[in-house]
Amino acid sequence: MTEPAERQVEALLFAAAGPLSLEDLAKRLPANADVKAALAALQETYAGRGVELACIGGRWRFQTAEDLAFLMTHEREEPRRLSKAAQETLAIIAYHQPVTRAEIEAVRGVQASRGTLDVLLELGLVRMRGRRRTPGRPVTYGTTDAFLEHYGLANLGDLPGAADMKAAGLLSLDLPADFTVPNPLGGEMLEEDPLEDGEAPEFHTDFLGEDDPGR
Repeated sequence: MTEPAERQVEALLFAAAGPLSLEDLAKRLPANADVKAALAALQETYAGRGVELACIGGRWRFQTAEDLAFLMTHEREEPRRLSKAAQETLAIIAYHQPVTRAEIEAVRGVQASRGTLDVLLELGLVRMRGRRRTPGRPVTYGTTDAFLEHYGLANLGDLPGAADMKAAGLLSLDLPADFTVPNPLGGEMLEEDPLEDGEAPEFHTDFLGEDDPGR
C-alpha cells in the first residue's frame, strides 16, 4: 500500500455524506490502489482516538469513539404545541377567571374535553382555584404565574383589550357595538371557596395536535 492511497481513502470517508463500501472507494481511486490495505492502516492509525474508523454493514465510516458518546448527548426541552381547543380554553380561562367548566363550554359553544383541561393543568398554565358557591359546587379555574411568565405578562391587566386585538387582526372590525372583552381582574373571589386538602386534578392522556371531537 502506498501512503497516497491511505490519504485518499481518508479524504473520501471524511467528505462522504454516508458510509462507503469497498466498491464505492475503489471507483474513485486509481486502478492499482489497495483499498483494503488503506482501510486497515487507517483503522490502526485512528484506534483509541476520539474518532475511529468503523465498518457497519459492509460500509466504512468515521465515527465518535463509543466511550465518548456521552459528550455528544444534548438534552433539550421540546415545546409542546397546544391544540386549537386548548388555546381557546386557555384564553377563556384567562379572561373569565374564576370560571367553571360549564362556563367554558358556554363560551366556546362546544363540550369541553376533559383532556384539554388536564393538559393545561399539567403544563402549569392553569390551576384549580376553588369551588363555586352554587349548587353542585363546581370547580373554578384560573391562570398561574407560569402563564404570566410564558406570555411575558407582568399581571393579568396586561392582557390585550379589544382595541389591541383589533389592531392585531384577532377581532373582526364589524363587531357589535356592545361587544366588550371581559376584564380578567373582575372575577368575584367571594363566590368561591378554597379547595380542600388533597383535591387535585386527574390527568388523562391528550393529544395536543387534535381539537375536541365536537370541533
